[in-house]
Amino acid sequence: MNPMDFPIVVLVLSFAFQYLAADIGDLIRNRMLPLKEDGREDFGVVLGATLTLLALLIGFSFSMAVNRYDQRKNYEEAEANAIGTEYVRADLLPAAEAARVRELLKKYVDQRVLFYTTRNRQRLAKIDADTAELQNELWSAVLPGAASQPTPPLALVVSGMNDVLNSQGYTQAAWWNRIPIAAWALMAAIAICCNLLIGYGAHRTDRRIFLVVPVAVSIAFLLISDIDSPRGGSILVTPKNLLSVKQSMRAE
Repeated sequence: MNPMDFPIVVLVLSFAFQYLAADIGDLIRNRMLPLKEDGREDFGVVLGATLTLLALLIGFSFSMAVNRYDQRKNYEEAEANAIGTEYVRADLLPAAEAARVRELLKKYVDQRVLFYTTRNRQRLAKIDADTAELQNELWSAVLPGAASQPTPPLALVVSGMNDVLNSQGYTQAAWWNRIPIAAWALMAAIAICCNLLIGYGAHRTDRRIFLVVPVAVSIAFLLISDIDSPRGGSILVTPKNLLSVKQSMRAE
């Protein structure tokens, strides 16, 4: 289980650790190692550079999350197109085989919609198993006819079924493609260091000032984790194209 699948937890923990770091920096300045005035200029350069690095990392991570979200949307569209095309191409098969392929595709598109909308992990395991079983049945339904009569129309049906099966694999790979935990750890470490420096460099203890960076960075972390999480957040890929294909199949 990826801990970044819980954006609210990311928000709370990131804010808590950052605010605590600012408090610790303020404590060090007041009781252990006061910051001398002649060193404030150099300290400001260090703080500015650290905050800039944090902003760059957040920007890059947000871009990575958005790209992955777009990739999941694009593969959902490609998967729906592949299923819809193969459903039409089933006309090229003999009547009995065509009816079987269409019935299996109707069940298959139901499972693909469930894949996008289900959050329960135990139910998702069953969906994956049912999907794999349907894929075997779909391939078995088109292979015998193509093997016995290798005509161009049947080859087109087999090619379309291959696209259906491959599109599911591409979709699964896109859902596994997440921002690495190491990147999250680096961002968290730099954010904590920034707040530690802010607390240490403050002229006086002002907790309202200490709140600014933790709140802003925590909200940024929340948004990034929400977009990057395929199931855990509120910004999810809705299978609109698959639902459209499903409705068109039922309409027939």
